[in-house]
Amino acid sequence: MTKRRRSSSIWGAFFLPLVGGCLVAVVVLLASLWSITTRAEEQFGPPRPGISASQRLFLSTTLVTHADDLLQPTYPGSPLVTFEISLGESIPSITGRLLGAGLISDPGAFRAYLQYTGMDTSLQAGEYSLSAGMTPVEIARALQTTPSGAATLTILAGWRIEEVAAALPTTGLEISPEEFLQAALIQPQGYTFSEQIPFATTEGFLMPGAYELERQITANQLIATILANFDASISSELRSGFEQQGLSLYQAVTLASIIEREAIVDAEMPLIASVFYNRLAIGERLAADPTVQYALGYNESQGLWWTNPLSLQNLEYDSPYNTYRYTGLPPGPICNPGLTALSAVAFPAETPYYYFRAACDGSGLHLFARTFAEHLENACP
Repeated sequence: MTKRRRSSSIWGAFFLPLVGGCLVAVVVLLASLWSITTRAEEQFGPPRPGISASQRLFLSTTLVTHADDLLQPTYPGSPLVTFEISLGESIPSITGRLLGAGLISDPGAFRAYLQYTGMDTSLQAGEYSLSAGMTPVEIARALQTTPSGAATLTILAGWRIEEVAAALPTTGLEISPEEFLQAALIQPQGYTFSEQIPFATTEGFLMPGAYELERQITANQLIATILANFDASISSELRSGFEQQGLSLYQAVTLASIIEREAIVDAEMPLIASVFYNRLAIGERLAADPTVQYALGYNESQGLWWTNPLSLQNLEYDSPYNTYRYTGLPPGPICNPGLTALSAVAFPAETPYYYFRAACDGSGLHLFARTFAEHLENACP
């Protein structure tokens, strides 16, 4: 019994200082980490909401280490120069060009500041008057506001109304996504089409493109501007083409919206149009995946409006938009198509095809087939 007590005492004498030393090291480390994040907040302000602890520590360390590169001008007393940010330009491209223009000296630290503050998601396209006499922090803040009274809204072909609304906060327009949706999802006001359209919503008629707008424009005025552009873009030649295919403008836009979402390569749009026309002619269901994706709506787990991939259960989803369940065109457009898709509807290719599926090489092209047996043969191994 005595030997055991001596052995325990010996081990305790060995481990207690070791444990005590580890605790001291942990306390010192935590104090050091707290000091870094505190110093970063004192020098650069609070971090963006929702930032993770690890990312905050990493970015705070970068900011504190490179504080001089961010809080002092690159070249004091330098004149103003014009710097332009293009629509959709990436952060690495912007910071690289700022470095090339001599406006910042450390692009990595500049990007860290943008990410720390959340400014990386709100840079505005436009022309700016900047100077190397400004600190990089001042330059970052200057890039948050469109330099003139104009703002730019870019609508991409294939976007649905909700995706257009989601783009508004970074445009400089004084319209919230909620205000836009309220105006876009009802009978449009402030514009009269050249022909009668059975609007349920403005889905399908928000013509893709870049719109230069006054920042104070209202939601109804914005919708009217976009609809006017759509109306002006549909030439008499296109309207005649729709009529020759036996479609009203609304039906043509509906079909074009499906083609827009199906095609990856624009050159295939007339071929895809021919498949759908051939299927409509014999009363066959269109069986188009994008119509199911539209019916399903926002996918919370994927963070997408277009669920991908679709499951067999998804294909059974009961909606009049689901062209796997119902024949003919869906009740209305599923997205906002561009002129290329609209032209494919007006002037489709003439083919014997009734089926198509994505090629297996990742090219974005499709394999077309005349029969279901050929269609099965085109399946990826």
